[in-house]
Amino acid sequence: MAMPMISQDSAVPRRKRKTNAFILGIGLTLILSLLAKGLSLFPFLSIMGQLVLAIILGMIYRAAVGVPEYIMPGVSFSNKKLLRFGIILLGMRLNLMDIAHAGPKVVLLAAVNITVTIFIVYGLARLLKVDRTMSLMTACGTAICGAAAVVAIAPLIKAKDQETAVSAATVAILGTLFTLIYVGLYPFLGLTPTGYGAFAGGTLHEVAHAIAAAAPGGKEAEDMAVIVKLTRVALLVPVSLCVGYWASRRQEEKTHQKSKIQIPWFVLGFLLMSGVNSLGIIPHAVTTQIINLAYILIAMAMAGLGLNVDFAFFRRKGVKPFAAGLMGSVILAIMGYALIHVLGFA
Repeated sequence: MAMPMISQDSAVPRRKRKTNAFILGIGLTLILSLLAKGLSLFPFLSIMGQLVLAIILGMIYRAAVGVPEYIMPGVSFSNKKLLRFGIILLGMRLNLMDIAHAGPKVVLLAAVNITVTIFIVYGLARLLKVDRTMSLMTACGTAICGAAAVVAIAPLIKAKDQETAVSAATVAILGTLFTLIYVGLYPFLGLTPTGYGAFAGGTLHEVAHAIAAAAPGGKEAEDMAVIVKLTRVALLVPVSLCVGYWASRRQEEKTHQKSKIQIPWFVLGFLLMSGVNSLGIIPHAVTTQIINLAYILIAMAMAGLGLNVDFAFFRRKGVKPFAAGLMGSVILAIMGYALIHVLGFA
């Protein structure tokens, strides 16, 4: 008996359905990203920031509504491809000339804080039996720039989406907690506005956290917080290269075969965009819009990660990394406060 022929006409609707499902997945992450942006305009929620809220909204949506499997390719496109494009564009947030003008002490402050924190948080997480992948993501997120650092490091160490989302959310929640603590401690720290800004920028996780925490010190504190914080963001580039090298060497040890060094090209793109911004050839208004677009794209990626995580997994896998990040954040705050005095910022 002759087999029925599948006409090209029937294949077309199938391709169209796949395309529509793909667009729906991207559209869902966009809606959650924009909703997170809107919520971040409220006073308390502004401390949490758009990226944290996007992860939480994604997790809530999954728990309350569920995510159909057929739209997951679009969701995955957001949390992988759009994420990298967003990180590249985020380079427009960084002016390398500001870092150069701030002087070597700012770079030293950022470098010491990052180096010590990565080793301490990673070591604490491993002591608590957290796997290497989540330990490293939590350590880099705590040390450098929160959720953005986590998602930048994740592909280099082949982290799973759920692991990435838990690590990003853990670091982001810790940053929010310590922002509130810093605001409460400000009157008792005995720091000048410049010193307090350097303290906040040198020890808090996200740019939004540093600005929110520095607000009680006025514009002088906020400006210094941004400069120090963005210096830490700039150091994401060499840290990513080191992590890529470390990951390739570990792969060689496992397989006993030569492995290519993982080069995070999108992080180099971030540095390139920073160079373009530093030249001042793009109008400020355009730069602002590019930065806004970058945060929307990264928030879409955060929402996509949240859509991959259920609360049961978060409770099961997030407690120990949170504990390691909490202890590491306390140590970072104490060390950062001491360095402010040693380096003459206080």
